[in-house]
Amino acid sequence: MIPDKIDLSLMREQELFSSLLSEEINFILENSGTLSLSKKTPLFSSGEKAAHFYILKKGEIRVFKKNADGNEEEMAHFSSGDTIGDFDFARDADYDACAEAEQDSLLIVFPAAGLTMDTLAREEPGIVCSILFNAITMMTTRIKAANKLVLDRMSWVQDLHRRAYEDAGTGLWKQTLITDEIKSSLKNPSALIMLKPDRFKILVDSCGHAIGDEAMIRIALILKNITRITGNGWALRLKSNEVGLIFNDCDEFQAGNIVELLAEEIALMEPVPMKPQEDFHFSATISWCIWPVDGESWNNLYHGNYANLLDTWKMGGNTIVHYKFPDET
Repeated sequence: MIPDKIDLSLMREQELFSSLLSEEINFILENSGTLSLSKKTPLFSSGEKAAHFYILKKGEIRVFKKNADGNEEEMAHFSSGDTIGDFDFARDADYDACAEAEQDSLLIVFPAAGLTMDTLAREEPGIVCSILFNAITMMTTRIKAANKLVLDRMSWVQDLHRRAYEDAGTGLWKQTLITDEIKSSLKNPSALIMLKPDRFKILVDSCGHAIGDEAMIRIALILKNITRITGNGWALRLKSNEVGLIFNDCDEFQAGNIVELLAEEIALMEPVPMKPQEDFHFSATISWCIWPVDGESWNNLYHGNYANLLDTWKMGGNTIVHYKFPDET
């Protein structure tokens, strides 16, 4: 006997039944049931076996997860005509979320309450085999669609990732990249080079912030060119007008050459006219070190090198200093 509230057209639309003949669909209808849920009544819970799937004939169902703090995170929302849990049913999996009625709802259930696929297989093994074949086809199709979506969105995701860490003013990486990405990628030995332009406030006060921004762009270009020459490394904007370079597999000799090149390139920057004063000529304070040679703790070495940069800059600047963490020399 087929329950009156089961809609034949809804059953024919299901992927799991797509290849069944009319008499086979009748078998499905005979072994399906209906389920009425009042508002706030659970449909299934996380960890429960997906032994059935549901077609929502009337009402609304929400699917959600409970976080560790007890709060609920909504995952999906279903309305009349939607299918709920067919993919979990096809995979013979456990639900990884909870579902409940948002309003009084009526659902079609397959298999009906009290029945299992094993029960149906004993009665009509050919029909159950067709359903299982459709389940495999459905899973393959959805996995392919998901993979295609990932591939289609990959460039978009990469662009968003780049924007999240890129300083808009200079095109250098932001300091946050060190904590989030670079720190876990460090290889022994790694060079950490920090630079602060000398007398930068004089330049900005005399010529304006636009000239200061232009100078930072030119400095950023020098840093990026050095990473291109070496073939590796990160060029970063640390704070305000303080910038840096990090290189993996870079020993003291290599780092020293990079530092000298950096200082030379800064000194060669085109002076900025400052009438009636003399033209502004660029120079910089540079503090550099090698991890873990100059300090076993990356965090200690990083913060110590930064403090050394500021101290050296305050004493007049235009200086290159090889920093070593005091407690480890």
